[in-house]
Amino acid sequence: MPGTPDLPEVVAVARDLIRFDTSNWGGGRSNGEREAAEYVAAYLESLGLTPEFYEPIPGRTNVMARVTGRNPEKPALILHGHLDVVPAVAEDWSVDPFAGEIRDGMLWGRGAVDMKDMDAMILTSIAEILRAGEQPERDVILVFFADEENGGVEGSTLVVRDRPEWFAGATEAISEVGGYSISVGDRRAYLLQVGEKALIWLKLVARGRAGHGSRYHPENAVTRLSEAVSALGRTEWPIRLTATTRQLLDGLAELSDVAADDPDALADTTGAASGFIRSTLRTTTNPTGLTAGYKHNVIPDRAEALIDVRVLPGTEEAALADIRRIVGDDIDVEVVVQDIGLEVPFDGALVDAMVAALGRHDPGVPVIPYLMGGGTDNKALSRLGIAGYGFAPLRLPGDLDFTGMFHGVDERVPLDALVFGQRVLTDLLRTY
Repeated sequence: MPGTPDLPEVVAVARDLIRFDTSNWGGGRSNGEREAAEYVAAYLESLGLTPEFYEPIPGRTNVMARVTGRNPEKPALILHGHLDVVPAVAEDWSVDPFAGEIRDGMLWGRGAVDMKDMDAMILTSIAEILRAGEQPERDVILVFFADEENGGVEGSTLVVRDRPEWFAGATEAISEVGGYSISVGDRRAYLLQVGEKALIWLKLVARGRAGHGSRYHPENAVTRLSEAVSALGRTEWPIRLTATTRQLLDGLAELSDVAADDPDALADTTGAASGFIRSTLRTTTNPTGLTAGYKHNVIPDRAEALIDVRVLPGTEEAALADIRRIVGDDIDVEVVVQDIGLEVPFDGALVDAMVAALGRHDPGVPVIPYLMGGGTDNKALSRLGIAGYGFAPLRLPGDLDFTGMFHGVDERVPLDALVFGQRVLTDLLRTY
């Protein structure tokens, strides 16, 4: 087993996974997940399980194994993670992003937060139960997807379409991004994810006339695009609350002296997590890429920009209409990827079980629902009628900007948080 007397197994497995460079640039450009998937499969085989692979596109490997539970009458539970990561520019990091370095009580590397930490917690939780000669309470379906960082286009979307039998009997799923702690003033609370915003990746295209860079040229595609990108990127979208975000604000109000009718002020009470929380309350339209031109003295006839749009569930068409109005009629708006938003109630047996598991390991700390600003592979599973939650339990120091590390530089996670999460997840699987 990967663990050593001075290195818990969950840390060792997370470190091993980080060392597979599974960078995914999107649009079909990726290092692939095959080697990481083979590592996962070998680990599952060592537990006596029978993993299955599905590789619809060469190198884009998904792996699944089913664990038999004590009570076959109960619906199966899916635990899933993704094996790909966003790229990392090594020169910007203080460590090698794919070395899995352990420093200052933390595991550093791309994927330490998103989401090879959770992959390791899933694997080692099942391992602890099976090595003890036990079974989880119900059947547990373990799935590790490819391509999540590209919206699952070459991963979970194809698995759900082509291998729906993998999920037979399942009604609920657990994955990222929730279960982690935040600080509200001097008090700790946990966020449990019961929803996520809809995903719309856009390409803006501006057209003009090509010409010499020295001439007077009012039909400049770069200028037109720049004006549209600036207008969209600086738009202040209004706050729109859902059932989940109202519960979130009520929970934050109880932990602070800020009124529940001031959403942004309540978000600010969460300190380092405030940017993450603010994004759950409104549409966001962030420019993420620009492409134009090929020579300093040539005016191009085309310029393009990539926009990452996240909107609240059910507001997709209204947001697209607003975006087209903001950028103007002379900018083409192309939808590159679009996927649904999700929201499930903060109640029921599984929610109660997750809250109770956290309570057994961190007594008296409140658990608050939230709607994540990003997206997960729960979107794909929802097409099979499966309700998805974000529950990667981590007890974090109050001064750690954990949410800022998603797709950030020097991504890292405390070793003791990994150990805590593995214990909570194991407890949940034994009892739910």
